[in-house]
Parts: sequence; structure tokens; C-alpha cells
Amino acid sequence: MSRVKLPFYLQIVAGMVIGILIGFIGIWLNAETFVTNWIEPFGKLFIKALVLIAVPLVFITLIKGITDLKGTATLSRLGGKTIAIYLATTIFAVLVGLTTALLLRPGDLVSDELVEVVSEKYADKAHDIEIKQIDNSGNGPLGFLNEIIPTNIFQALTDNSKMLQIIFFAILFGIAVLSIPDTKRLALTNVIDALNDAIMNLVGYVIRCAPIGVTALMAGVVIDFNGDATIFAALGAYAANVIIGLFFLLLVFYPLLARLFGGIRLGKFFRSVYPLQLFAFTTSSSAATLPVTFSTARQKLGVSDEVSSFVLPIGTTINMDGTSCYQTIATVFIAQALGIELTVFQLLTIIFMTTLSSIGTPAIPGGSYVILAMVLTSVGIPAESLALIIGIDRPLDMLRTSVNVTGDVTVAAMIEKSSH
Repeated sequence: MSRVKLPFYLQIVAGMVIGILIGFIGIWLNAETFVTNWIEPFGKLFIKALVLIAVPLVFITLIKGITDLKGTATLSRLGGKTIAIYLATTIFAVLVGLTTALLLRPGDLVSDELVEVVSEKYADKAHDIEIKQIDNSGNGPLGFLNEIIPTNIFQALTDNSKMLQIIFFAILFGIAVLSIPDTKRLALTNVIDALNDAIMNLVGYVIRCAPIGVTALMAGVVIDFNGDATIFAALGAYAANVIIGLFFLLLVFYPLLARLFGGIRLGKFFRSVYPLQLFAFTTSSSAATLPVTFSTARQKLGVSDEVSSFVLPIGTTINMDGTSCYQTIATVFIAQALGIELTVFQLLTIIFMTTLSSIGTPAIPGGSYVILAMVLTSVGIPAESLALIIGIDRPLDMLRTSVNVTGDVTVAAMIEKSSH
């Protein structure tokens, strides 16, 4: 008799449920110390693994996304327009996430007592962050430029908080690679492709550990919160916040773009992309959905082979509107749950980081965990606080993928219309 393998998303859900049960049983048996010492550390190891691969992942995939444009001529002609539109839609998605999170404030549902408990847990890290902010406070209005341009890229690569500098150098290096002769560039791009494949495999190894990591994290969360149900009410509000933001993009933003700039009637657009969205929802992978994305764009939306062959693969790499919207909401929610009031500069940093880091988000299930850990640390929020939301992330990840691929075909239709 062959074994029936549980789908990965159900493994995540099962891990969340088991972790919650372990936490409550630990409280019931007065075994909180056992859970904290022998179970929760596995969740912390999972978070550390995510943080470990964040820098090489963003660095390599960002360079690959630029070098895949094949040359500066393509970059300036079709590539420039495509990337500009992709970045514009991503920024809008980030603003949607930021606006809804600031208006709905799901993190405020966490009780004041729990905020104090969690704040104490991360007190040392918060103190270090405050010292760093004080050190940077006297740099004037353009002081933020010091956080963008590195003086030593190798030093920046060893510090997750220097992600802005890493992204800046990766973009500059990618453009420099495009500028060298084809014969020399080929050898370098082969190395970049091989490194990208290796990084994707590494991400896959870490993500496979997610069910165990989620179990340990959720058990620790229940123990830390002493079984207080307000955290689960806040998580429900957070999930609703993400769903509202993503459905706005799916049902309002993209259809309007397709109608106004792609010349596609709303009814035709919805009928064409609905099967694609369902397929993306079930796979949770923009990369795995790419064949269906191609057929939808070409056969149903009338996008030419030339445009679709260029725009859609690039979109799979750099266009992650759903992921960017979610990361923004998640970051603000965690800050609210920890009782952290984000400054205007931190909010601007979130917009900048989620927009650019979406280029480095792997087009595989769970790939956004890595990037979110990096975004959190970039605004001074401990990466360990990802434990608050990772347990319910899987179904939201499925919906995010539907948003991502819908954005890809929408931009392809816009590029097609503008080329005539």
C-alpha cells in the first residue's frame, strides 16, 4: 500500500495546530520550562536559517533579474518600460498594504499585558536598535544616503541590517554586467545562473523544515502569551487585513489597469484570468504557474510571443505585488503587536525595502518568509517576531501567488497595447 503524502500547505497548518496544542498542554501541565527549553529552540533555529540565506538570496537573484535582460539595448527599449510599470504596480501594492494596516490596526487587538510581555522578550534587541538610531540622528536630512551606499560591500554582506547597501550594489553590479561584451558576459552570467540555482535549492531545503519550525514557534508563542486568546483574535484581524488588501488588487486595481491601459474589457479580463488565478492559488508558485501564465496572456489576452516571452519571465522574478502588499501589512502588524510606534522614516524604509526586495523573493511556496525576516530587521524589528504570523501564512501565501501572476499578465497586456 502506497503512503498518502500530506500536501505541504496542510503540513504547515498541521504544524500550527500541533504547536498550539503543545503550548496549551504545557501550560496545563505546568511544563512551560520544558516547552521553552526543548521545543521552542527548533523554531528559533528555523528563523535563524531564514535570516542566514536572506543576504545571498537577495544579492544573487537581484543580479540575475537584471542580467536576464540580455543587454542594455533591451533594457533601454522594452526592459525599461517593463521594469518601470512593474515597479509602479509594486509601489502601489505596498501603499495599499501600508494604508490598510495603518487604518485597520490589527495589532492593536493584542492586549496591553501581552505587549509588555513580548516587548520584554525583545528588550535587548530593541535597546541595541535605539542606540543605533541615536548614533545616526545627527547626520542631517540626507543622512539616509549613508545607509544606501556602502563603503565596503564585503562588510555589508556580513550584516543583515545593511540590506539597502547590498541591494544598491547588486543593481549597480547587474547593470555593469550588462555593459560588458557578450563573449565575456556569457561566462559571468553562467556563474550567476548556477549560483541562483544553488540558492534556490538552499531556500528549498530551509522551507522544507517549515512544518517543524512552525510547530515549535507556535508552541513557544502560546507559552510566551500564557494562552491569552487576544493574540489569536489579532491574528484573525491580521489575516482579514491581508485578504482585504489582496482582493482590492485582484478585483479593482488590475482590472482597471487592463481596461484603461491594455484595452481589455472587464468581463473578458475576469473570464481570462480566473483559471490562471485558481491554478496559482493551488501551486503557490509563480514559477510553477508560468506555463499557464504564458497560455493565458497569448491565447486569451492577445499578447504577442515577443512581448510575453520577455515580460512574463521577468515578472516572475521581479513582480511580486501580492507579496509586497503582504510584507508591508505583516511588518506594521508585528510592530503594533510589539508596541513599537514606527517613525515616518521607518515607514518610508518599509516602502523602499519591500519594493526592491520583492525582486529577490523566490517564486516558490514559502519563499517570502526569507524576505520578510530581512524587511523586519531593516526597520529595527527582531526577526524572531516572525513567529507571530508564520503559522497562518500558508493560505495567505496561496492568495498572494494569485495576485502576483495576475499582475504579470496585466502588465504584459499593457506593454502589448503600448507597442502598437
